[in-house]
Amino acid sequence: MQVKTILNRCHKFKCFVYGKIRFVFHNGEECIEIDVHPRRNSDAICSCCGKPGPLYDQQSTRRFEFIPLWGYRVFLVYLMRRVSCVDCGIKVEQVPWARGKRELTDIYQQFLAHWAKKLSWKEVAVSFRTSWGKVYRAVEYIVEWGLEHRDLSDVTAIGVDEIAWRTRHRYLTMVYQIDEGNTRLLWIGNERTIETLLRFFQFFGEERSRKLKYVCSDMWRPYIKVIEKKAVQALHILDRFHIVAKLNKAIDEVRAGEHRQMQEDGYEPVLKNSRWCLLKHWKNLTDKQEVKLKELLQYNLKSVRAYLLKEDFNGFWEYVSPVWAEKFLDKWCTRVMRSRIQPMKKVAKTIRNHKPLILNWFKAKKAFSSGVVEGLNNKAKVTTRNSYGFRTYRCAEIALYHALGNLPTPPTTHRFC
Repeated sequence: MQVKTILNRCHKFKCFVYGKIRFVFHNGEECIEIDVHPRRNSDAICSCCGKPGPLYDQQSTRRFEFIPLWGYRVFLVYLMRRVSCVDCGIKVEQVPWARGKRELTDIYQQFLAHWAKKLSWKEVAVSFRTSWGKVYRAVEYIVEWGLEHRDLSDVTAIGVDEIAWRTRHRYLTMVYQIDEGNTRLLWIGNERTIETLLRFFQFFGEERSRKLKYVCSDMWRPYIKVIEKKAVQALHILDRFHIVAKLNKAIDEVRAGEHRQMQEDGYEPVLKNSRWCLLKHWKNLTDKQEVKLKELLQYNLKSVRAYLLKEDFNGFWEYVSPVWAEKFLDKWCTRVMRSRIQPMKKVAKTIRNHKPLILNWFKAKKAFSSGVVEGLNNKAKVTTRNSYGFRTYRCAEIALYHALGNLPTPPTTHRFC
């Protein structure tokens, strides 16, 4: 089977035919060049309005990089024409295999973007003997096409969270769709302010916002204010992940402070190497940690009392009725406020302030939580880590949409496996 036959089977263009195929040397390496010619009596297409028009003249020959064959770089060679358009004037023709002045064919950009999901952009560039910039532009093209053609009509549940980006407390606001069977990144915003989340709802539109039934978020005040204003009808849920995280942080603070105080007072450092004994769930403890925890429970320490309060709080998630869950929460908060353990009291105050939003988890029948959001956030962190730090926000945005957006791709005659 000849190369021309393969191209006509897999990548055929209306009004264009493949010509001669030859090996040439380009920049010191052997490549394959494939001539492309317009069919006889075919009209050129205006690149502005997309309408056919009469031929005006011919320009210089351009080379468009195609998918590699057998390790050789492949180029389509075409003599560009100009069209005399009635509406737009004299314009360069539009070719079906590439957009604008791009040097890469659309199918090759899709090929590079496919591999950019599996490898870092630099590794893709090295593997296929191209540049990082071309890989970036390929991913950008696929992402822009996907964002333009994606369907947002079925979004009824979203999760809002932030991830740290770069240094000096720089953050990205991430909005995900968390409907059952459909989880994806919907929108990215720079920083984590009220204005940032307002831009999401402006992009999402009032009609789609009114269709939202559930919204999951953490306790960041700007998010709560915007959600209360823009998604009034939705059930706003603060789930267990962020509450447990605050409890663990409080226990760690109590343990660290008490350990320092015992060292200063000359007592035996019984809290040494006990951090994960107190933070882990008892089912996940190693044998050594179980022994250490049994030793600690013999002492009347603040750290031990804080640990027991945290373990007692785990019973809260076993309730089904919001009414009984609220009664348990009130009793638990009262016990904590009488414990004289300041970090735990701070958590109890936070829980009291956000009690209605926490109880919404039970009203939603425990069906929605930010656990899905945290899983997607981990994938987002892996994406940014693989990049070794993007220099610009635009690069980070493109990479995250590409990895997590579950975007549609342009139609092709075949798929890359």
